[in-house]
Amino acid sequence: MRFLIAAVSFAAFVFSGHAALADKRVAFVVGNAAYKNVPQLPNPAIDARSMARVLRNVGFDVVEGSNLTRDAMTAKLLEFGKKSEGADVALFFYAGHGIAVNGTNYLLPVDADLKSEMDVKLGAAINVDLTLEQTMADARVKLVFLDACRDNPFAAKIRSARATRSVNVASGLAEMKSGEGTLIAFATGPGQTALDGEAGTNSPFTRALLANIAKPGIEIQQAMTKIRAQVNDETKKAQLPWGHTNLTGTVYLNPAAAAASDAAAPATVAQAGEVELEFWRSIKDTNKVEELNAYLTNYPNGTFKSLALARIAALQDGPSTTTRNLTAGVDPATFTDAADQISEDQIGLDKNQRRDVQRRLTGLGFDVKATGKFDEETRTVLKRWQAARGYPATGYLNKLQHKAMQSEIVSARVAGSDESEDAPARRRSSGGSRRAHGGGGGGGGPGGLFGHMMGGLFRR
Repeated sequence: MRFLIAAVSFAAFVFSGHAALADKRVAFVVGNAAYKNVPQLPNPAIDARSMARVLRNVGFDVVEGSNLTRDAMTAKLLEFGKKSEGADVALFFYAGHGIAVNGTNYLLPVDADLKSEMDVKLGAAINVDLTLEQTMADARVKLVFLDACRDNPFAAKIRSARATRSVNVASGLAEMKSGEGTLIAFATGPGQTALDGEAGTNSPFTRALLANIAKPGIEIQQAMTKIRAQVNDETKKAQLPWGHTNLTGTVYLNPAAAAASDAAAPATVAQAGEVELEFWRSIKDTNKVEELNAYLTNYPNGTFKSLALARIAALQDGPSTTTRNLTAGVDPATFTDAADQISEDQIGLDKNQRRDVQRRLTGLGFDVKATGKFDEETRTVLKRWQAARGYPATGYLNKLQHKAMQSEIVSARVAGSDESEDAPARRRSSGGSRRAHGGGGGGGGPGGLFGHMMGGLFRR
């Protein structure tokens, strides 16, 4: 088993190189809502701020803007294009008005005043095809998200212009084809309009993006499937996101094993995350304790440590009375709402409840002493837990994060109700004995990992 894992790790290192690491990530995030010549939109600026927070939390250098004029938007695009040179992943997100004229898509700055086709083509709007070509061409992986299919009031003005009476103007955006290494996603289908959502919140499309693209261990095309389903359900089938992809490998915005404490060694984190995920998938349904122990031997603080221990407990002692569900049912705002001392104080945790938090962290593989005091060590561990889940990594909790942590129900064998100070040490010792026992039985395990790993390459 160890030989197989080592071989796969070596193969990932040799063949994926910088592509699998995605160590240079750049994003352009803009939301235009305060339009000067047509009614304002309720949510694009909020959408952009939410998206920027999520992307920064998973390592993107974000060029961000809201309610930009033509000149300001051009300046942001120039900055983004410069930063995207040689990037492993470049991401483009825009929320606001967009329009299609004769099959070409344009994004609209807040000072746009479109009365004719000439206004569109002579610089009042942003040509999407030209923009993406100029700013993202040098990136290995290109991800484009356009929440710009609103019912556009400029369309009627352009259609009524005498000089452009025959022009084909659509309120929504036109179909686009993606080049190699590119994924393009629209809020809805070509020529259709998308919903803004309730004022002061996120649009249905952006809300689904926020809830899915940065989940730990979720590949981007899997995330898009979930996004389409969420929007379709939320809008009662009134809106179905559409896209086109020409990616040549798997892309993870948040690898399963990523943690803030590992930031100094991104190569190890990225490669271990890919291999660990494949290892876990191959043994997660096993009935052989030695295979689960082999996972714990290779990943003593792995992402799925608590699940492996719970599975061992169930096999050795009968069904466990508890389960763990990492992401199902988590409020999407958990991935965007930052936490600080004030938000943590609002939870009102007493000493025993703080111990409970510390025990849960230990049971989930983020070892910390259950002192009932949130000292510097606990803050550091909280940051690691937040980063691994895709939450804003501040070291402080808010109500949503606390609720999410409580939903990660840990095996009773790992995090019991005993409140003695030495409980974490005993649990760590117990876990260590299991790993030692499993070290000699690590020969059994998964096969066929090379095929999965090769899908992680980012090729141009």
